[in-house]
Amino acid sequence: MSKKIQAIRGMKDLLPKDSTLWLQVEQTIGTLFSAYGYKNIRTPMIEKTSTFCRAIGEVTDIVGKEMYSWQDTNAESISLRPEGTAGCVRAMIEHNLPREGLQKVFYLGAMFRRERPQKGRYRQFHQAGVEVFGSNNAKSDAELIMMSHSLWNELGLKNLHLEINTLGSEAARANYKGILVDYFNQHKNQLDKDSLERLAANPLRILDSKNAKLQNLINTAPKLIDYIDKESVEHFDEFKTYLKYLNIPYQINPRLVRGLDYYNRTVFEWTTPDLGTQETICAGGRYDGLVEKMGGKPTPAAGFAIGLERLILLLGAQNITLINKPPLSIYLAVLGDEAQLKSMQIFTKLRRALPGVILYNDINLGSFKSQFKKANKVGADFALILGTEELNNKQVSIKPLKRQGEQQSMTLDKAIDYFKSIL
Repeated sequence: MSKKIQAIRGMKDLLPKDSTLWLQVEQTIGTLFSAYGYKNIRTPMIEKTSTFCRAIGEVTDIVGKEMYSWQDTNAESISLRPEGTAGCVRAMIEHNLPREGLQKVFYLGAMFRRERPQKGRYRQFHQAGVEVFGSNNAKSDAELIMMSHSLWNELGLKNLHLEINTLGSEAARANYKGILVDYFNQHKNQLDKDSLERLAANPLRILDSKNAKLQNLINTAPKLIDYIDKESVEHFDEFKTYLKYLNIPYQINPRLVRGLDYYNRTVFEWTTPDLGTQETICAGGRYDGLVEKMGGKPTPAAGFAIGLERLILLLGAQNITLINKPPLSIYLAVLGDEAQLKSMQIFTKLRRALPGVILYNDINLGSFKSQFKKANKVGADFALILGTEELNNKQVSIKPLKRQGEQQSMTLDKAIDYFKSIL
């Protein structure tokens, strides 16, 4: 007996019963980001592996352990994208977009990482992200916070907390790494396997360890803020002032370093206690040196990404139902061969005359009784009936399905006017 066919581990189907919510969330995000002047960008799901190595860093867990990579037919290594920023930066450089001035873009799409699957963390997951290229001031950082905060309000989410930190300049960060290595080397016998690996590759990631046994050691480690350069301190102070004027509360988290090597200066996360260990919903920051590092001209940049699976889970955890019901839905109940042909003309005319209305055209050719059952099942507001009697009288019948009155017959043009009056 053959094995039961099923999806790859860590990759989930989005079923019709759930897709409406996803579409509502994605539409809300796209509309909001567009309202802030951001334009949609769509980059390939596959890039050269070197693109991610240059952007994320070869010694990171993402590149070293989690990427899906393979050799194509000309022996070049290519990878499924594990995050969205690297592809956006590559596109900016390839098409020389910063030459045209400030670039503000957003994206929605699937990302891939070979992680251990668990609730809120999958091997194919989806992100919405924004990137802004060409601005190095704290006001652009604050706009990112303002946008994400607006999205939480738009969706009705609560109990989200903002954590911020500054990583300073690349030079200050490099100096701090050396200090951190010296400190942890003095306590090497206390480090776990992951921390020992990070000590050699990226000691800042040790500060992000969730190992309870390491927390005292981490808490007494030298603080990054004590080694930040003057310009970055001033930038961070200005950023906090903007948040004050926006009336957005925050907490400074000196252990917030982010998992990607390209960040500098401002970093932030939106977290919630409502999803257990998968508490981060949105994260981002500034990456002023990344465009140049990947081969472009020096261009300051910043952005953030939202995990859509976790966002959907949070809506469920907080019992939030998005109200985005179409204004009207009509089910065409049709009986008879000639009526079936005529129904296609009627459907086309209704579609043009009633934009935004959901129309269901029965294609199973069942009885009126079965069609009315289907109309009720999909939640249609009205049935538009076309049978032999209606054809002979050159009319249609309107049957309210939610106690909005009595059934009545009229010409199609008058039926359209009737529905328009309801809208």
